[in-house]
Amino acid sequence: WAAGLSLECFGVRIGIRFTSEADRPAIERCLPPGWVAAPSDEVEHLFSLRLASPSADPRVRSYHLLFHNLQRRARTLSSDEALATLESELQLCVGEWAPDRVFVHAGVVAHAGRALLLPGLSFAGKSTLVKELLAAGAEYLSDEFAILDEQGYVHPYPRRLALRRRGGVDRRTATELGGRVGTRPLPVGAVAHLRYHPEGGTHLRRLAPGRAILELLGHALAAHRDPP
Repeated sequence: WAAGLSLECFGVRIGIRFTSEADRPAIERCLPPGWVAAPSDEVEHLFSLRLASPSADPRVRSYHLLFHNLQRRARTLSSDEALATLESELQLCVGEWAPDRVFVHAGVVAHAGRALLLPGLSFAGKSTLVKELLAAGAEYLSDEFAILDEQGYVHPYPRRLALRRRGGVDRRTATELGGRVGTRPLPVGAVAHLRYHPEGGTHLRRLAPGRAILELLGHALAAHRDPP
């Protein structure tokens, strides 16, 4: 390992080691929103990334490898895929282990001083709906996580929107999409749990408050590891 960095994000200390100093700019683009340089090299989670150099022998495959602690997270011939996996794994690590926040898998926009939470599974349309709400004048908080504190306020997590396109994912900032980015924690105004129906159309029904809370709990990252 020729290089490395230590960071802290929402109270989680993470180290990343890699094989070439030339890879640092690409790796820093994968770091989660809100990260800062850690004051020491003592970390709780260690990621190891090997971006392989092309082999002079065309018969030899050069795999890119990513490990989280001792678990392999990626083995791929695509450096873009390895970096995308690193970005996703870093965000999941922070979301699962943050000591003072609850990360809920949800899109979030703000309107009139309140946050609209859009929890849902992957491919439920969170990012697409967030994009359309930005076009309608809402402020962007996140397309991936609603971050709640002990008072129930939602904090911004302005990562690049991941808009799925045929053949891949288009990552764009809210500003690039013509939207505004929220900068302050807000109280929750409403929760809309999303499900995708391939036949199309929009079908709305009101959930009881207890059902809405269970839906949020089901999408809370830490709840899967530590239900209490």
